[in-house]
Amino acid sequence: MEYRTMENLGIETSLLGFGCMRFPTDADGGIDEALALAMIDRAYQAGVTYFDTAYPYHGGQSEVVTGKALARYPRDSYRLATKLPLWSVKTIADVERIFQEQLGRLDKSFIDFYLLHALDRERWQAAKELDVLSYCEKLRAEGKIKYLGFSFHDEYEVFEEILTAYRWDFCQIQFNYMDKDTQATTRGMELAARLGIPVVIMEPVKGGSLAKLPWDGIDELFKKARPDASTASWAMRYVGSFDNVKVILSGMSTMDQVEDNLRTFADFEPLDATEQALVAQVADALGARVQNGCTGCRYCMPCPAGVDIPKCFYVWNQYHIYENVDEARWNWTKAVADAQKASNCIKCGKCEQACPQHIAIREDLARLQSELDAVAGQMGAGQ
Repeated sequence: MEYRTMENLGIETSLLGFGCMRFPTDADGGIDEALALAMIDRAYQAGVTYFDTAYPYHGGQSEVVTGKALARYPRDSYRLATKLPLWSVKTIADVERIFQEQLGRLDKSFIDFYLLHALDRERWQAAKELDVLSYCEKLRAEGKIKYLGFSFHDEYEVFEEILTAYRWDFCQIQFNYMDKDTQATTRGMELAARLGIPVVIMEPVKGGSLAKLPWDGIDELFKKARPDASTASWAMRYVGSFDNVKVILSGMSTMDQVEDNLRTFADFEPLDATEQALVAQVADALGARVQNGCTGCRYCMPCPAGVDIPKCFYVWNQYHIYENVDEARWNWTKAVADAQKASNCIKCGKCEQACPQHIAIREDLARLQSELDAVAGQMGAGQ
């Protein structure tokens, strides 16, 4: 397992971090606990030491299952990260209540890495007005948290403001070879390195979008260069090629994903110059296909009108990326219920306020409804 040192903290972490946002689920939509625990066992035994969860993941159950899994290991053998949902905070009393609830869910006496969750301009302003950082410092002084950081979804200018406003122990950003020029951007990576603030990466494979590429020659570029390497491994190696990246989070949902990541990080190799050029070529090819940047984070949910926004976007983006008309028709007519479809959108805009990717959701919903209805109708006429 590859390990990296957070020089400012004097600690070492596994480069691969286990993201607990996308645990496997059962037929009822709950976490498949047996499989989730087996996956964490496999990762831990292979040397993974960083486990990341959050208050809202899996309706609050991710913290419970993560805590249960980690309870079987010595407390000093792993690093546990979770996050404060600022959108649920109106007073400092809310911070105290939520934090105590998190300790209870996790069944832990302290948290290693505590993050202000999904900071953007609005949430950062709210955190400052409530002086949330002072309360978090109090928790640190009491030994209830060790390191204080934030996760981020906004533009570079906001990232720079936040990163330079406080002596953060670490930060967590979305970054991959398709998002290098959005959100915190490569400039943000460079800024963090100059300030000596280690970076934890989320969405290295962009919600799974970079784990499987089209069959029109794009994926073959990777296969030709490294026949035995998975497509996802290229995305992981791209991110890990930045020296100040200390943890790369992977939200694993299957044991196969665990095993693939372990192969990548067991004997980790940063990309060489030729491989960097190849990744840039793939990124250019994909950039012409993806319709929007939805990662399936579900911050936009629940929709007041019942639209399953991430599911609709997933079907739409998959259609444009892979051009598989049969799959698109099946997904649109079978996998998405009529009550969940974009046509039910009432254009209230609540989703756009919550979207960390700042997607024009209402506009895109209208577009995808029309396009996917046309695809389904064309296929139906041909039968």
